[in-house]
Amino acid sequence: MELTKDLISGLLIPFAGTAAGAACVIFMRRDLGRSVQRALTGFAGGVMVAASVWSLLIPAMEQSAGMGRLSFVPAAVGFALGIAFLLLLDTVIPHLHLNAEKAEGPKNRLKKTTMMVLAVTLHNIPEGMAVGAVYAGMLSGTADISSGAALALALGIAIQNFPEGAIISMPLRAEGKSKGGAFLYGVLSGAVEPVGALLTVLAAGLIVPAMPYLLAFASGAMIYVVVEELIPEMSQGEHSNTGVVMFALGFILMMALDVALG
Repeated sequence: MELTKDLISGLLIPFAGTAAGAACVIFMRRDLGRSVQRALTGFAGGVMVAASVWSLLIPAMEQSAGMGRLSFVPAAVGFALGIAFLLLLDTVIPHLHLNAEKAEGPKNRLKKTTMMVLAVTLHNIPEGMAVGAVYAGMLSGTADISSGAALALALGIAIQNFPEGAIISMPLRAEGKSKGGAFLYGVLSGAVEPVGALLTVLAAGLIVPAMPYLLAFASGAMIYVVVEELIPEMSQGEHSNTGVVMFALGFILMMALDVALG
């Protein structure tokens, strides 16, 4: 029963972060400034990179320690597959990144607001998978992942989801959506996280030996989002060190959470 409670709360914590961030549209009157967007994007990138290393890649290699010098193989293969998976989604799903003029993916007639939501939803898929993979490792007992380490990842993702929720809901409000509509879209963009996390847990339960590959897969998917989306967004426009500084703060915070709670 306790494990079930831990699992449910762990899967919902990141989603709660997104919903709380999206609620900013109800209380804030002005759109987020460019410098604020840059700072929040950099912070999210830092959290995701640290989580990819400490919460996913390192446990994947530790679980494969019995392979000796080849213990890096599952991590390397899983990481590459995670990159390839997000590259595929990036190609087949139409979406529009923040402050971008041209949409990516196949040609379509979707509204701009819809494609902005799809971009954030695409971004949230690997985060859900990461949380699911870590909790699956904890439940299996084979990945040497403590409940504290799993909670640390869930909290870290939730913290960086808060600004992400604001980043999607506030521009939607600026595009003409009502406050309620912008909030709903922001919440829906994060709904994919608990769903993806639960599916990952179920898949891992069926294929326990694949755990190191699954952990590294989620890591590769998250790194893809950081390199392909977050870093370019925090570097757009006039040169500024804000994004880099916030990236470092996000990285340090996630690293500290993982070590302190793990």
